[in-house]
Amino acid sequence: MLRRTFLGAAAVLALTGAASAQETVKIGLILPMTGPFASTGRQIEAAAKLYMQQKGDTVAGKKIQLIVKDDTGTADVTKRLAQELIVNDKIAVMAGFGLTPLALAPAPLATQAKVPAVVMAAATATITEASPYIVRTSFTLPQATVPMAEWAAQNGIKKVATLVSDYGPGIDAEKAFTSAFTAKGGQVENLRVPLANPDFSPFLQKVADAKPDALFVFVPSGIGAQFMKQFVERGLDKSGIKLIGPGDVTDDDLLNNMGDVALGAITTQHYSAAHDSPENKAFVEAFKKANNGMRPNFMAVGGYDDMHLIYEGLKKTNGAGGQALIDAMKGMSWTSPRGPVSIDPQTRDIIQNIYVRKVERKDGELYNVEFATIPNVKDPVKAAKSN
Repeated sequence: MLRRTFLGAAAVLALTGAASAQETVKIGLILPMTGPFASTGRQIEAAAKLYMQQKGDTVAGKKIQLIVKDDTGTADVTKRLAQELIVNDKIAVMAGFGLTPLALAPAPLATQAKVPAVVMAAATATITEASPYIVRTSFTLPQATVPMAEWAAQNGIKKVATLVSDYGPGIDAEKAFTSAFTAKGGQVENLRVPLANPDFSPFLQKVADAKPDALFVFVPSGIGAQFMKQFVERGLDKSGIKLIGPGDVTDDDLLNNMGDVALGAITTQHYSAAHDSPENKAFVEAFKKANNGMRPNFMAVGGYDDMHLIYEGLKKTNGAGGQALIDAMKGMSWTSPRGPVSIDPQTRDIIQNIYVRKVERKDGELYNVEFATIPNVKDPVKAAKSN
């Protein structure tokens, strides 16, 4: 099994030689295009294609080819696809990775083949530590969550129940929120719901019985509508319990379908389709035009910025991949539709603004309307380790 799982040294050498000789730079985009997390794949693919449509498909004299593969949200499939893309397609970069297990599965392959892996979605803090060839353009859950805890403590919230999906990012969110909120004197009760086929009802009943000031929720992008439906069925929308959390639960892609129950939800996140900047207005307009009116969400901006990072990195390396490309990406900064961003040269994670937002009705539609900004936030987990 081990021999089959890892690339042989000869294959790695053959691939390295082939990658440097080729005039086409191939990017393998591995995404959940079917299954429960398909909205993530759909958003990222659309954003990556929009970027290429706007910027062209040639960088440093080399043709860019995007190869999209559906991993169905299954880690074993992600790993197999990554290996096929490296060995058979001779990709220079792999990207995508809709969930944490999907980002971690091909990490050893990235290291062995020296192929940069750009994470557009998955948000567990430790992902970039799994390989020196991983760089991230999305966010980390603690990066979005610590500001939420601080806002809650400053705004009269004393007692919180947390309800998170029971896997890496959910546990990250729970720990980050609990640690930051209790440090400010708050009380927390933690609840975890299974990631696969979640039924929120029994957990929401516990929340109703506990009567906290607020319910902090983290569910992956695409599951928010299901949560909101059960939140209403349990009558929690009329209970006076505030709904707070990182922005996944009020995902722009699904927000309008949630209806009025989402109004007033307070979240912290790095991107909203309502973000007020010329770059974002142009991005939202172009994205909607290219995708039958679909509104971009935070996954889309991760995909769009990922392509920018790859393009600009390739310009710096004159089209070379491998270690040179990863080194070129470290420390890079630009103005994204989300605001100013940069890649932390030490951790290869993104440094970005986090916004406090409230769901409001605007021009007849629901939006996450930003009302406060925490600038230049690093991943707090790694920042704590380096102190």
